[in-house]
Parts: sequence; structure tokens; C-alpha cells
Amino acid sequence: MKAYLSNSFTGKAATLLAAVVITSTQAQYQVPPQASLQLGPGPRGNPGNVQVRDPGNNVWTLQKSNDFKNWKDVERFKIHNGSLRRGISMGPPVEQGFFRAICDPTQQEPPANGDPALTLGTTLLNYAAPDLPAHFQTREIRAQDNTPANNRVTNAGATLGRVLFHDKRLSANQTISCASCHQAEHGFSDPRQFSVGFDGGRTGRNSMGLSNARYYLRGHFFWDERADTLEDQVLQPIQNPVEMGMTLAGLEARLAAEPFYATLFTQAFGSPEVTSRRISLALAQFVRSIISTNSKYDAGVANGFANFTPQENLGRDIFLGRVGRATCVNCHGSDNFVPGDRINNNGLENPYRDKGVGEVTGRPEDEGLFKVPSLRNIELTAPYMHDGRFATLEQVVEFYNSGVVNHPNLSGPLRARPQPGRPPGGALRLNLSNQEKAALVSFLKTLTDRSITTDQRFSDPFNYGN
Repeated sequence: MKAYLSNSFTGKAATLLAAVVITSTQAQYQVPPQASLQLGPGPRGNPGNVQVRDPGNNVWTLQKSNDFKNWKDVERFKIHNGSLRRGISMGPPVEQGFFRAICDPTQQEPPANGDPALTLGTTLLNYAAPDLPAHFQTREIRAQDNTPANNRVTNAGATLGRVLFHDKRLSANQTISCASCHQAEHGFSDPRQFSVGFDGGRTGRNSMGLSNARYYLRGHFFWDERADTLEDQVLQPIQNPVEMGMTLAGLEARLAAEPFYATLFTQAFGSPEVTSRRISLALAQFVRSIISTNSKYDAGVANGFANFTPQENLGRDIFLGRVGRATCVNCHGSDNFVPGDRINNNGLENPYRDKGVGEVTGRPEDEGLFKVPSLRNIELTAPYMHDGRFATLEQVVEFYNSGVVNHPNLSGPLRARPQPGRPPGGALRLNLSNQEKAALVSFLKTLTDRSITTDQRFSDPFNYGN
């Protein structure tokens, strides 16, 4: 039986067909519902292209025929991490020719000379000793480092973590990875208000950017800080029934079946055994290695902000509280723009539909308390807040300017200063001018470090063909 997965393409020299073969003896074999295949012309209309999306990472065979009856194998290739694209050498033009790509469940032995699954190179990249500027080596910043003594970042450990981070095998149906919801081009966050899980379900909160997660003094993770350490946090999305839907036992078995993981685990831990503990350690090392220190702001620290425009310097003065009533620095202090040892209620609403920490503890005094992430790369991480309610930085600034809602747990920096004839404890109103609001947005954009979006150390290491 042949099940056609895409439309056929007819060209001057050849007809390209996309098919999957299911033999009668392997009736139990099911093509993954997410699988798709495209065959089409390549450059100048002569070389063809084949593109396969197959979460099962099966072995496929490209075949050619001149009469649509007798098929000859051209090439066999294994899918890596759910996707492959490569060119087809069609040979001399013929009056009529046919190509097809098939997946036969009886022929799943990978080709001996097949492409490697990974493109890591022969030398490990540098994760263990990042080149940090002087202002990231101060006592204040070092004190924010949540790296535990038993899981220091190593080149081999972070390399393994990088592969795991991008590997779709970590989800039940092998369709999404950690990187699916933490995209480098978006500051390792998700441009969607709520991320989409392996089976199409949506998460309850916006995906938080990962830049400089290492420098969060409180050391707890998720918006509600329910994970005590990063090592605890990285395993929870894998097991979440909406996000990745995998069991740790199933994941261990799945990774152990991949030969390249034996090498990676041996490099990182001295032996090939795949355990959930080792997975958590490696993933945590990789996340901690995503350090952003190459923004316009960082260059400004070194030259007294002579590189800033007048508008950006005005925004910086507003941020630091030197102009007007802004108190941004009180919750986003230090050169990493995090709140130190505090967790805050920022007055989004009263009562809170999502109670944050209060959802975990059940205590009224914890309602509306949420982790305050670093502002680094905030330009890239829209939408904003735990529920992604704000699409732009302008909306965020306007909220803090005029929209903070009074709440019993409202953080002190967002409370109005006592004034004669007015009851104490109301929500702060900054009353910034349009010029000042624009300046504050300009300053926030100086925290953007686009180098992390293209850094090879954080990129997808899988080989998807030519």
C-alpha cells in the first residue's frame, strides 16, 4: 500500500512523487501524523530538492524510474531531529523520468556512510570560561550567580546540554524541543503569548527569556519560582502533560538508543549512562552559559555612556530615578537588571486571575508575586509579563507610567509617596511626558545583545542535510 503525503510535481525532465510505503507484513507501522514530504525542482530547474519532516527520524530511500514500473534506489538517508533537506542529482535529462522518496519500515538500518547526526566539530567550544567584561566580575554580580558547586559549567557538559536543548526527542511525539519555546532570535523566549505544546495545547504563561538566567540571586525558577534550582526546573517542562509530555524513564531509554549520546555523555560525565540527573545537569549548564554582555549598554559602561544618544541618556536618567518619579532601578538593579533577593507584585490587576506564588502556596500574602526576569534583551522578548498581555515596550512603559493597579501586596517601589491630604499606599503614577516615555524605551533597547542570537555555542547543532 502506498500513502501519498504530498502533491506530485511535474517538470520538463522529470516527475517527482512523494510517497511512503507500508508493507502488508508491517501493518502495525504507522506514519507519524506530523510527517510530510516535498519533492520539487532545485536551482535552474535541473537538480531537484527533497525535504522530509519526520518526527520518527526514520530512514528514507530516494528512488528513480524511467517507466514508473522499475524503481532503482538512488540514495538512502536517515532523518535527524525530525527534518532533512537536500538536493537531488537527476542525471542527464530524459524524455520522462520519475523520482520518489519512500519510507519502508523493513529497511530502517541507517546507511553506513550516512551523514552524521550532529555538526559539532572536533574541538569543544568555550562555555566554561566566558570572556566577561569588568562590570560583570564585580562582587555584586558574582553574588547573583546561582551556579551550584556540584554543577560548574564545563565545555563538555554544556555541549551535551546544547544538543539536548535542541533535540525534539525530549517531547513525547518528537515534534518540539526546549528551543521551540526558547528561540535564540527572540532572546531565548517565545514570540507567541502562550507557547504551543507537543500535542497542540497551550501553556498557561508566557515563555520567559533565558538570557543571564545564571545571574538570578534567588536561584528559583519559573514565574512562580516553584523550582528550587535550575537543575530542578529543566526537567519539569519535559514531564509537563501540555508542554512535552514525556516521562523521564522513557526519555532515558530513547536517548540511550542514539549512538551519538553515548559519546556526549562520556565526554561530560566519564561514562555513557543516560540518567535524568545527568540530563538535568547538562541542560542547566547550557542555560547558565547563555550570558549576554555585548550590548550598547555594556559598551557604554566602559566609556561613561559617551556612545549613547541624548535620548538614550535621558532614558537612563529616568530609569535610575534621576528624572521624575521613576523607580525602575529598585526592581531592576545592578548591571544585570534583576531585583536582587526580592520577588515582586507589580500591580497588574486586583484580584489576580493567575495568583503567581500564591497559586503555589495558597497564602493571600503571596498573591500576585512573580519572578522578575532580567531586562537584558528585553527588546527581543515580546510579548511581556507572565501572561504576555503587552505586545510592545511602549505599552509596558505606559503601564508603569499610568496603569499600575493598587493591591494589598503591591511592591513598595510602586506605591505612591505619602502626600498631604491623600490616603497612603496608593499605586504610583509617574506622569512621564511623551518625550520621557520614548526616551525610556530607547534606553531599554540599549540592553539588546544580538550576538547571542547568532553565537555558534547556542545554535542548533543537528545536521539537516544540504
